[in-house]
Parts: sequence; C-alpha cells; structure tokens
Amino acid sequence: MKGVLVSAPSSGTGKTTVMLGLLRALADDGVKVQPFKSGPDYIDPAFHRAASGRDSFNLDTWAMDAALLDALASEAAEADFCIAEGSMGLYDGVATEGQSGFGSSAETARRFGWPVVLVLDVGGQAQSAAATALGFATYMPDLPFAGVILNRVASPRHERLTRLGMERAGLNVLGVLPRRGDLTLPERHLGLVQAVEHPDLDAAIAGYADFLREHVDLDAILTAGRGESRPTGPMRLPPPPAQRIALAQDAAFSFTYPHILKGWREAGAEILPFSPLADEAPAQDADLVWLPGGYPELHAGRLAAADRFRTALCRHAETRPVHGECGGYMALGAALTDKDGVTHRMAGLLGLVTSYEKRKFHLGYRRAVLQAAMPGFTPGMALRGHEFHYSTILEQPDAPLAQVFDADGNPVVETGSVRGHVSGTFFHLITGEGGMA
Repeated sequence: MKGVLVSAPSSGTGKTTVMLGLLRALADDGVKVQPFKSGPDYIDPAFHRAASGRDSFNLDTWAMDAALLDALASEAAEADFCIAEGSMGLYDGVATEGQSGFGSSAETARRFGWPVVLVLDVGGQAQSAAATALGFATYMPDLPFAGVILNRVASPRHERLTRLGMERAGLNVLGVLPRRGDLTLPERHLGLVQAVEHPDLDAAIAGYADFLREHVDLDAILTAGRGESRPTGPMRLPPPPAQRIALAQDAAFSFTYPHILKGWREAGAEILPFSPLADEAPAQDADLVWLPGGYPELHAGRLAAADRFRTALCRHAETRPVHGECGGYMALGAALTDKDGVTHRMAGLLGLVTSYEKRKFHLGYRRAVLQAAMPGFTPGMALRGHEFHYSTILEQPDAPLAQVFDADGNPVVETGSVRGHVSGTFFHLITGEGGMA
C-alpha cells in the first residue's frame, strides 16, 4: 500500500498531466505502479490505464463503505507503488457525510496513509505560493504531506523566488515544471476527451513522462511514499445483475466504473460488448442489455439511423431487462434534441425526451431508494451514484424508478424511469448501501 496522492488546490492546475507523466515514467523504470482515482470520475481511469498498463479504480468515501474501499485498495497487492489522483481541490467534498466520509481527496489520502503531493500553479505569484501550500499542508494536521510540485514556472528567477518561500515554510519542493503550452489534454463539456478518442495518446503520455523525468525528483517521490496496512481477508466487489450481460461500448457509451466491471467478471458473469454506433445488435442470448453513459448527444444522428440495433433492443425488451445510465437512459427514451436544435428519435422504450439545445448543468452525488426493481436490485434498496450531464428533461412520463436525493438529502427531479422490463437513471451507479450491488 506504499504510495502518494497527487492533488492540487483546485481543478485546472495540471495534476492530471503530472499524474500521467509520473505513472509512465515510473512504469518505464520497471516500477509496478497501481493507479487510483479519488472520487466519482469515469474518464480519468482510462488515461491511467494507458499510462501505467494497469487498471485504475475509483476510491470514493461518500459513496463506498469501508469494505468496498479496502477491496479496491487490495488491487495494489501485487504492485510496488500506488499513485492516486485527487478530484477538484484537496479538501473539496460535500457537506453531509456518506457511507465512509465526505468524498474529499484528503480523506482518501488519510485513510490509506498516502502522503499528498500538491501540484501548485504558481503563475502570477512567487513567495506567496508558499502561504497557499502551507495552508494545505496544515489544514488537516493528521494528513501526511510529501511536498509540492511547482507548475507553470516562468523563469529561473521565478523558480528561485518561489523556492525561497517554500524553504521558509519548511516544505519540500519535489519538482519544478517550466511553463509549456502543449502540456494539456483536449477537453469537452464533461471534462477530458475520452482516452480512446485522443488522436495520439501514447505519444502524448510519453512526452509527459519525459518532461516529468527532467523536472521532477522521481526518487524523492518514491522515498516519500507511505501507506497503511489494510485487511487482507476475503473482500467482495459488487456482484453482477445477470449472468450474460450485453454491454454497449463505443464512443457514445463508455462511462462504466472499472470496479463495477471487475466485480461482474470476478463473479463469473460474461460481458458481451457491442456497438450501437456501428448498428450492432446486442447478443441474442444475453440475459440483460446495459447501456452506460457517454456522449449520445454527439452521435444522435447515427443512433437514430441504427435500425438493426434498435430493432434487436426492442425485441430483447419484450422478455428481458434493459437498463441505461445517463446517456444510455437518454438513448432508451423517445427523442433527443442536439445542441443545434435538431431532434432525433431514440429507441422509444421509455417516454423520456431530452434536449441539449439549452444546456443545464447537473452535477453531484445521488442516493436513490428504489420504488421499482432494476437489474440486480429490488424495490426498497438504496443505491449510491453520481450524476454529471448538461441535458434538460422535456418529458419524463413513465413511472419513477426511485426517489432520488442529492448528497444533503434534498430530492431531485431526475428520478429515473421504468416501463415493463426497461429502466434508466441519470446517475451512474457506484454501489448499493451496505456493499450491495
């Protein structure tokens, strides 16, 4: 469990670039590095895998209980070193405690004993950056703190002045990254462009690794790594909702948490991938069709023309369950209007009508108490998940799937829907309460 957690005062400071560069540089040196992501991010783990060659798993103290957190952390048993990437700012979480905590990256680091490597954007300041770093290092006294990586340093003079401030504050400088305009990853409205869509991801990550190797003390980071021992008994990941699961996987449907798929596979379920964008039909003998989230709004025309997919999906739904999350939920609905105001017909298995013409931001943890069954769960069970999209509901006429609440217990209107064997939610499932899933 020896490792560090890479975090920052806020989003947009360069921590993902640092994370990917560290993963690849250490892997190239022969270190077996186990990546993790703190919080409910379903895009970054694919980048971590591309950089390290190992699956990355989310660690989420609001949504997950202690047993699931330990089960996922045990993925590091065969690794030499862990690197976890934080979400947002180091201490950012929600106001109401969840299953294990408030969802902050600091909680993740403290729970597993990983010292924090704080990435600081020092543009526009010098010695003053030390005051920020010192505040982060001392705000939670029992949080281990490894030191700082200074990012976007403009000149040798800028570096010297900033280092003076860090020395005065008693903080270790683990690296100094000169300002470079090409050290960014392409983004779209939900964050980074997906790893599979990056035009030359491996070359980009190799460039980050070379840059980090030149400007960061990798040995100092390895030396700073610490970790708490965790339980080693049998640990249960979320079990599968069916034996044979037809899983949509392409550029429109890709947002599934890695621990969900790992739990399904370890329990012996067969995952049968297919591509709605390629107009492929789900396997005829599948017990369940699962449509993850993704970007159906970017491919609505192709989905509307995918007659073979739609016909097979509707035939499956006559006798067996179909479930969609967020983008998958929208694709199961009656229609979707894209950002240009063009309305495209969807599968029509639910009455949901959504629009991106006027974007509305929906973000946050969700707790759902089921009012009807959905694959793998019975009415009355409580689920934990996360919602992140920009669509507006125009019509949601079917029976609600659940009573859905935000992290503070306030009801939200995105209740999900159920009709016959078909169900859908706007939130992405993380786990059931008490480890049920």
